[in-house]
Amino acid sequence: QVQLVESGGGLVQPGGSLRLSCTASGRIFSIYTMGWYRQAPEKQRELVACITNSGVTDYADSVKDRFAISRDNAKNTVYLQMNSLKLEDTAVYYCNAIIKIYYDSRPNDYWGQGTQVTVSS
Repeated sequence: QVQLVESGGGLVQPGGSLRLSCTASGRIFSIYTMGWYRQAPEKQRELVACITNSGVTDYADSVKDRFAISRDNAKNTVYLQMNSLKLEDTAVYYCNAIIKIYYDSRPNDYWGQGTQVTVSS
């Protein structure tokens, strides 16, 4: 069984910063792409940023130049550094990882439980 555990959410003022972390644990053979998604009230879940196991990154246009995704493969952990936060960044942020649990199994999607990020003055 695989678990993704997120941390680092909270309440921050506009212009502030937060750092999210997500660690994968359990039966893991290899981890491919890891990423962060978010879902605001009454909106669809959307990709925020993702990073491959070789370090190639991709970002939503709305967060480019403000957010930075990184990962520590030795710790099975992905980070999201969020700077210059705006009111519209308020959402539940979910960690996602594509993980193979055996050498001969298909990779599957795994999700964290979500962490609330609230940007408010």
